[in-house]
Amino acid sequence: MSIRVEDLKRGAFVEEGQLNELREPWLAEAVPGRLSTPMVEVSLPPDFVETPFIRSITERALTYVEGGFPVHFRGPTGCGKTTLAIHLATQIGRPMMLLVGDEELATSDLVGGKHGYHRRQVIDNFIHSVMKTEDRLDYRWVDSQLTVACQEGYTLVYDEFSRSRPEANNVLLPVLEERILMLPTIKSAEGYLRVHPDFTAIFTSNPTEYAGVHLSQEALLDRMITIDITHFDRETEVAITQARTGLSAEEAEKIVELIRKFRKATNCASTPTVRSCIMVGKILAHQKANGGNLTFDQIVKDVLARELNPHGKPDKEKSDILAGLLKKRR
Repeated sequence: MSIRVEDLKRGAFVEEGQLNELREPWLAEAVPGRLSTPMVEVSLPPDFVETPFIRSITERALTYVEGGFPVHFRGPTGCGKTTLAIHLATQIGRPMMLLVGDEELATSDLVGGKHGYHRRQVIDNFIHSVMKTEDRLDYRWVDSQLTVACQEGYTLVYDEFSRSRPEANNVLLPVLEERILMLPTIKSAEGYLRVHPDFTAIFTSNPTEYAGVHLSQEALLDRMITIDITHFDRETEVAITQARTGLSAEEAEKIVELIRKFRKATNCASTPTVRSCIMVGKILAHQKANGGNLTFDQIVKDVLARELNPHGKPDKEKSDILAGLLKKRR
């Protein structure tokens, strides 16, 4: 027997079991924009480069993942943590769920929650002298990234997880250790979900002294293997700069050499990073292709303004160091 939504609207008699045939198409019609699985197609940009330095980090991380442990890339902004995390996810070969830490993130944003509802009304007037009605209101539960990843065995990339408040991340503790995700009874009658054996978690974070970063609970850090990412070696920085900007190897080397010397001379442990090299290189490449009046010196000073004028106050020592380096390269 074929049943249509229109039959219910006319008051046709329908067996309880037959209502299941209507559930999915009815929800699709009744709930516009119904949320689908928030899965990200994992693909690295065509200009991604893998040098021996990057390969060594990837191989270490893969060994830990294959051993059943989550991996945590920790390092300063611009050092390539997120790109490494996505690269590692591609090596794992499973679909990826991407989650970005935020001050306002709550446990429900990780697990899921009630988002709206759908109403079902059945009117039975098959016998004209008898009226039977059924009116039911059900809350809609929508899974979030963590729940979907745990259920389907996907790879969860939790970028900048320490920007979320520690209490929001407590739900991860049994997930990473006991392989159990605690859920409200509206989602699971048992109150929990067994984590899929293929589930993998990759975390990234900035050092704790960065603004907007929360101190993560030791119980969570103790469940993951942390790989500290500082700065790439010279070969890797040159290869990345050349690939991302389209400049020649010689031009990329000059930019990287200047940034590395400035970093060493100023004893900066975190910045400037390879991101500064890419910014300088892209501007130079754009001027080369489209014309422009900015000098190399001016571009470098503007890109490194955060280091030269920390908190808006000029740092004469660093400015003098950069001026000396720029003078030597002429």
